[in-house]
Amino acid sequence: MHIREFFHIRKGDRTAMLVLLAVTVLVIVLFRFLGSHETTPFDSTDSLDVARFHEEKSRYGDEKKRYQNSDFEDFSASSAELFPFDPNTASADELLRLGLKPWQVKNMMKYRSKGGVYRKAADFAKLYGLTAEKFKQLEPYLRFTGDHRPASDLFAAEKSSVSADENRRERDTLRYPVKLKADEYVTIDMNHLDTAQLRKVPGIGSYFARKIVDYGRQLGGYVSVEQLSEIDGFPKESLPYFSLGWTNIRKLNLNALTINQLKRHPYINFHQARAIVDRRRLHGSLKNIDDLRLLPEFPDEAISRLAPYVEF
Repeated sequence: MHIREFFHIRKGDRTAMLVLLAVTVLVIVLFRFLGSHETTPFDSTDSLDVARFHEEKSRYGDEKKRYQNSDFEDFSASSAELFPFDPNTASADELLRLGLKPWQVKNMMKYRSKGGVYRKAADFAKLYGLTAEKFKQLEPYLRFTGDHRPASDLFAAEKSSVSADENRRERDTLRYPVKLKADEYVTIDMNHLDTAQLRKVPGIGSYFARKIVDYGRQLGGYVSVEQLSEIDGFPKESLPYFSLGWTNIRKLNLNALTINQLKRHPYINFHQARAIVDRRRLHGSLKNIDDLRLLPEFPDEAISRLAPYVEF
């Protein structure tokens, strides 16, 4: 028996086998086609899982691009530690231990390398990507020690402080001269006044020194130490330090001055100046101080104060 005859299949058998194979293929195709269009309660979930998978894949790609240049080891949020730190001097490892992201730490390092300085908490809060929750967590531990400054600044600050103290002492000496002691009653000439000399008197500063000089000019010179008491608020305890020296009083000619000129004197008001001018107009020039006694505007006290400053 030849081998060819052993594998020989009759024509009817071959036809049956081909039909069976075709039916089998058709059944498989129909099953797969109909099965892919069947709806089951789990189809929507499967579709959602597929979409979520693609979304996570895309996000992972973005995160991978963001971190691919990072040289820092990432610390998980659960392993974050909290401790006092200066954002200007803290190392990358310390910043990571605090729970900051590697790319945030890298941004901080770049900012500091370009001369950036965190001077207050608000500056640190501007760190890109820092959430409000994380900032509130780190804020109590922020410290701004100034250790990032060059060491030469310490000596510059010391020198500046010494210079400031020296200048302050010089200014204080000029503005606040050394006061006379309680047992040093060195008298100051009332009519030869100098504001620098006046400020040596206890109770007399720049304000009253100017007032004393100005009031003396308005009067035409002091004739009594007690006239200082006419300055508003003048400290009475300062009077013993003053004495009346040689006087050169500037006097008013009551027969030549106008109302406006007369009323400029501290001891003559507008009504008194007008009374003097009216008296001159009606009765001629005043002869002496007694003529003022004829005017009701001048009581005896006013005449006594004014007498050293008038002439006729």
